[in-house]
Amino acid sequence: MSDGSTVGFAPDEIDPTAPTRAARLKWVIVVNDALPAGRAVNAAVCVAAATSSAVTGLLGDDAIDASGADHPGLPWAGCSVLAADAATLRTIRAKAAAADTCHVADMPAAAQHTRVYADYLATVKETAPEDMEYYAVSVVGPRNKVDKIVGRLPLLP
Repeated sequence: MSDGSTVGFAPDEIDPTAPTRAARLKWVIVVNDALPAGRAVNAAVCVAAATSSAVTGLLGDDAIDASGADHPGLPWAGCSVLAADAATLRTIRAKAAAADTCHVADMPAAAQHTRVYADYLATVKETAPEDMEYYAVSVVGPRNKVDKIVGRLPLLP
């Protein structure tokens, strides 16, 4: 949900031989710490799917095992999954969305409370931004910017 500018890695920045901390961009997913495990995992996976399809160069090459079987590429620069309370999650989403150098994907609570996607869309459309509850927020952006946005949140237990 950036402002339309593309957030991602240029082909010459992709270096799967470098440590993840050397990557220019950092990817974090922050999950509502009040969710039970199954809902937390669902929320994280959903925002990861939205992020990986929108951020160029995020996924590495496929891995081929000794038998020749293919294993789809994973995030070569890593992804930290962090925990935060609902109010902090809303603040993180707002700060990241305001940063034109960050890509944001979020999962409003309505996504887990509706069974039909059209109902989800209608519910979100009728919800004021200040009333939106988030279950997870994915942020990709310059390492220093993302660090400032998420602070020192703990890893999701």
